[in-house]
Amino acid sequence: MITIEQAGRLRKAGVLWAPTAGDRFVVPDRDMDDDVFVVSDMTVEVHDYQGSKVIGFNGTTEWALDSIEQREVIWLPREEQLRALLGEHFQSLESVPGGYRVSLSESSHTADDAEQAYAQAVIHLLGA
Repeated sequence: MITIEQAGRLRKAGVLWAPTAGDRFVVPDRDMDDDVFVVSDMTVEVHDYQGSKVIGFNGTTEWALDSIEQREVIWLPREEQLRALLGEHFQSLESVPGGYRVSLSESSHTADDAEQAYAQAVIHLLGA
C-alpha cells in the first residue's frame, strides 16, 4: 500500500479521485491516520450533496462520524489505478532484490512495495 505521504503528494500534484467501490482512503488529522477505510456499497458510500462529494459511513456506532466531505480524506490508490495514471509512459514492473522496480520510458523507480514504486513513478511523472 502506498504511504499517506505519497498519497498527499499525488493529491497536491493534481491527481483527481472519483470514488468507487473498493477504493481505499484515510481520514487524516482526527487521530485516525492508521485506519484505512474502503468505499463499499454497504458501509461506506459516496453521495453528491450540494455540489460536492460526501462520504457517508453507514451503521457506524463506534465513533461520531456519519459523513465527511471527500476533500477531507486522502485517497490511497491501488496498483492498477496507479499503473493507469502512468499511461503510455509505463514500461514494466519487475521484482528486484529488496522490492519492486517500475520502469517508465524515461526513468525507473524502486520501492519495498509495488504500489509504492508505482506511486513514486507517478509523482516523478507529474513533477511533484
